Amino acid sequence: MAKILIVDDEESVLSVLRIVLKGSGYQVTTAATAQAAQDLFQQEQPDLVLQDMRLTTKTSGIDLMNFFKLKNPNVPVIIITAYSNWDSTLLAMREGAYDFIKKPFDNEAIREVVARALAHRDSKETSQGKHNNNATEILGNSPRMREILGIINRVSETDSTVLITGESGTGKELVARALHYCSGRATQSFISVNASAFTNDLLPSELFGYVKGSHSTAHKDKQGLIEAANNGTFFFDEIGDIPLDMQVKLLRVMEEQTFFQVGGTEARHVDVRFIGATNKDLLQEVREGNFREDLYYRLNVIPIQLPPLRERKEDIELLASHFLAKYSKKVGREISGISENARQQLNQYDWPGNIRELQNTIERSVILSSTSTLEKILVPSASQAITVITPQASVPEANTSEGASTSTFTGESHFRVDMNDEEFSLENRLEQIERAYIMAALDRTNGHLTNAAKILGISFRSIRYKVQKLDIKI
Repeated sequence: MAKILIVDDEESVLSVLRIVLKGSGYQVTTAATAQAAQDLFQQEQPDLVLQDMRLTTKTSGIDLMNFFKLKNPNVPVIIITAYSNWDSTLLAMREGAYDFIKKPFDNEAIREVVARALAHRDSKETSQGKHNNNATEILGNSPRMREILGIINRVSETDSTVLITGESGTGKELVARALHYCSGRATQSFISVNASAFTNDLLPSELFGYVKGSHSTAHKDKQGLIEAANNGTFFFDEIGDIPLDMQVKLLRVMEEQTFFQVGGTEARHVDVRFIGATNKDLLQEVREGNFREDLYYRLNVIPIQLPPLRERKEDIELLASHFLAKYSKKVGREISGISENARQQLNQYDWPGNIRELQNTIERSVILSSTSTLEKILVPSASQAITVITPQASVPEANTSEGASTSTFTGESHFRVDMNDEEFSLENRLEQIERAYIMAALDRTNGHLTNAAKILGISFRSIRYKVQKLDIKI
């Protein structure tokens, strides 16, 4: 039975939460002051903490959370507050809060976020830190996202196949990873394959492997990706793009858990959970003869449809605060907040690239910001050009006449560079520009590397190398 510590200076809140969580089978202790909470934390060693952001004591909510994290970094802390403004959200996320819930809260939302946080904690401990610790941190308090999180909690422990649908950039792989890391397979491999990343000729060898001598370059046996996922999870992204002949083979693996390597005659057995994802309407693809009906129904045992970001706008600021905290820390910038004008930009934009576009936009805005507050969100315009104004600083000009000012270069790329920065570095600035162009191209193509490479006029190999080098998330 999981132990939960609740900290709030309102007795009515403590009473309601105590009833709700005890009714869900948890062991609950409560504290009305920071000192009492610290004492109980060390005595009870809870598995999770629910705490108010503002307490009527000298110890702030952030200081109290830091105390809990210092004593046990693995304990998730969920902040509950009536003061749900941008700055408190950002600060809590930056300091390590697992999630953020506003008062007045919904009882079911409390149950779901607690269950998700505990599953995240358990999966971290079970896999001994071998997986991405953010895998189960799917952020969102909108009704649709709470429903999806409830589905994940219910089906993660099963081996049922799952079909995740939604527009590009809605977080389909993140949901797949959550299903894996909240399951009993968390300590085993999670193999992710994008169908569009391989040619039709190469796909069978990559999925099933091959035996020595099966083709001219087969100098030794090679294990396929499906076998590499044995006892774990195989995630097939853009599954709607695989050719019909491969669909037959994939169906057999899913139904019988057996396959043949390319050129092989011996059946190989695996124990794999399959999760598929697509941005296509697979039922329409079935009607048009592009996708096998039997494979569709084999995949669609548990359907999860992710809403586009424009249909869950109440989650935009929470997601943005998470990315702002993440990238401020990553690039070493002290960005403490966001202007009201920038907040309006966030909420008025339709985000056709969804969460991926929001993430790339916040990263780009953080990298190119010259102030301690984001004054402008650098969203690509309809032409996909990005206007970036770099910091103003001064470098001495060679052979200029007396009284001449520093020079400004304005390029066709819509970047205005004011060479006036004490830390001005051509290499760093070129890297920033390259990153911005690549992210803009990825935004325009919804993360499709091949199409983004065509827009930029470079090869697929080149853009793949640059994305890895610059650590751009797609």
